[in-house]
Amino acid sequence: MDSTHLPTVFLPRKYPQAGLDRLKKFCQVVIFPEERPITRDEFLNSIPGTYALFVNPMDRIDKEALDIAGPTLKVVGTFSSGLEHIDLEECRKRGIQVGCVPDTLTKAVAEMAVGLLLAAGRRFQEGIESVHNGVWGTKWENALWLAGKQVSGSVIGIVGLGRIGMAAAKRLAAFEPARILYCGNSDKPEAKAVKAKFVSFHELLETSDFILVTCSLNESNRGMFDADAFKRMKNDAVFVNITRGALVDHDALYEALLNHQIGAAAIDVTTPEPLPTNHKLLTLKNLLVTPHIASATVETRNAMCNLTVDNILAGLSGQPLPSPAYV
Repeated sequence: MDSTHLPTVFLPRKYPQAGLDRLKKFCQVVIFPEERPITRDEFLNSIPGTYALFVNPMDRIDKEALDIAGPTLKVVGTFSSGLEHIDLEECRKRGIQVGCVPDTLTKAVAEMAVGLLLAAGRRFQEGIESVHNGVWGTKWENALWLAGKQVSGSVIGIVGLGRIGMAAAKRLAAFEPARILYCGNSDKPEAKAVKAKFVSFHELLETSDFILVTCSLNESNRGMFDADAFKRMKNDAVFVNITRGALVDHDALYEALLNHQIGAAAIDVTTPEPLPTNHKLLTLKNLLVTPHIASATVETRNAMCNLTVDNILAGLSGQPLPSPAYV
């Protein structure tokens, strides 16, 4: 069939080739041609008359975008587990299906959570810098130079024991912590597998040596890690966020780290993204920042792409989506 008679799918950026090759068999695939991030105007100018959109959290799918895409739009496939960039109610009203990929990235993100927790606790960034700047070998400080925080025997607090939180807890349990605590909307029966205890948010903050944030973002928890939250933490606590930057007041985090209200932090997510290179957070020695790469393994990114393609193809054919955002 002539490609011009195939349904058009717009992609604001490139994705793994194997998944795109599958999509091209059934669709006319239009990809934003430049390596730089697409602007909002460029995105809106690219979507009129499309049948499907292949997006990620950088692409806001709101009433304006849906109006401009027009009545041909049947499905939005997002390369993410988070859905805060999509107006689900507006899509539902218009009969537009929305697919996401939450289960594909659980293991990779959980691995990243453990890695960041270890890296911040054991002061990896400071150690690596000491090798490169010649400090290594010039300091000792009574055998406590670059001494960090040990996971075994510690109290680990997990904020949000969903898929990723539970996967991280299972991995961290192998390090033999004294206790694993968690907080959230409700007690989780599956927490028994790691002997995790359900506690209040404030008890978790005040008791934990390591605090790992894995909850989803909503209007009720936006900015929940504010100045008061950091003040409640132990002064040597390690804070790790691998879910959404908007959960954290970055000014409060900066002050907490600068004034040693907490010991260290590692974050894979920020607000905004990318974080400007002159941002004050990047001046801190006790903060490790990675560029939102928690799901960035070859295996996971290919699985995410393939499931997004499956969602789009199902939506275009009027079939139920393999991984719908709503039913």
